[in-house]
Amino acid sequence: MPLAVFVLGFGIFAQGTSELMLAGLLPELSADLGVSIPQAGLLISGFALGMMVGAPILAFALTALRVSRKHALLAFTAVFALTHVAGAVTSSYEVLLATRFVGAIVYAGFWAVAATTAVSLVPEGARARAMAVVAGGLTVATAVGLPLGTVIGQQLGWRGAFWAVAAGSLVALAAVAAAVPEDRPDTGAARPDPRREIRGLAVPRLWASYAMTALVIAALMITFAYLGAMLGETTGVPPGWIPVFLALYGVGACAGIVVGGRVADRRPTATMLAGTAGLVVVSGLLAALAAQPLAVAVLSFLLGACGFGVNPVLNSRNFAIAPQAPLLVPALTASAFNIGIAFGPWLGGALLDLGAGYRWLPATGAALAVGAAGLVLLDRRWAHRRAPVPAAAATGECLTGS
Repeated sequence: MPLAVFVLGFGIFAQGTSELMLAGLLPELSADLGVSIPQAGLLISGFALGMMVGAPILAFALTALRVSRKHALLAFTAVFALTHVAGAVTSSYEVLLATRFVGAIVYAGFWAVAATTAVSLVPEGARARAMAVVAGGLTVATAVGLPLGTVIGQQLGWRGAFWAVAAGSLVALAAVAAAVPEDRPDTGAARPDPRREIRGLAVPRLWASYAMTALVIAALMITFAYLGAMLGETTGVPPGWIPVFLALYGVGACAGIVVGGRVADRRPTATMLAGTAGLVVVSGLLAALAAQPLAVAVLSFLLGACGFGVNPVLNSRNFAIAPQAPLLVPALTASAFNIGIAFGPWLGGALLDLGAGYRWLPATGAALAVGAAGLVLLDRRWAHRRAPVPAAAATGECLTGS
């Protein structure tokens, strides 16, 4: 695997840490900015909305304009670092929300270009592994960046966490400049055909898959976004122990994505059913046992494992479902993920504003996961009915991503 692929994975780690770290810092942000915890939670949703908007627009625009991939990666990383410097020095909630949104847009661009670059640097038979390394940056951000960002935020204030992300992004900028080779776009190649790409999206099963993705991630995020606050308010965990619980979640996420990646190629539907059913059970138990620290510790690990165990299938199955839209399908997959990331915290905040306790958040997550499981079963029936489609493509086993 070329060094450049690992550098791209590190870039995802440095930037992806920002998306996740606020889950452990909502009480500090709320107190310092003079807003409610649900309002602070919108800083997570705002980031997700930026990702949702930026992924399809930048992926298509950069390819159509034939911008050098390396130059695009450098520009996106530099802007991302600057948004975090601005966020670290502001005292305005509105400005911080705006910097989160802009930073997420360029992070979406980095993700799209990094995926394309990684695939171009390896032989066809190694593309899935290259994508696993790049996407693994976000998994490491969950396992390491999230608790580390929480510790930094608790010791140095939430602004310290933003400065740390800015510094990590500058390291990634230097690494990309040194390790990623210059690319020369082929001026003789055919430009992407927007009409062909859009026609390629006219597959009902594809949109059901996007809905499944959004529901699974929303079911995970409605609990995860407020996990730090729930640990302090309902479970009664001392502040110094909250990063440990978040680290357990991150370790579970790593375990889930490793196991899911190993079995997804052979049994994608079974992987999805196991993951969604696991989310239903784990979320329900979290709602019932939220006041029991030991139980919550175990369930935090299992929540990460179930939520991330389905990611390899969600990230890659759509290539086989809609092969005629190779540019827009992965970008819209990223958007579907971020619809879930935005909707989950927003819904959780709305419930808290209505006076619901933190136990209602995992209970609602369990209901969302039931809906996702229903879509998995519908997708399985749909796939079996499409006789003209080859078996591998119909079951989602012809996977090209991680």
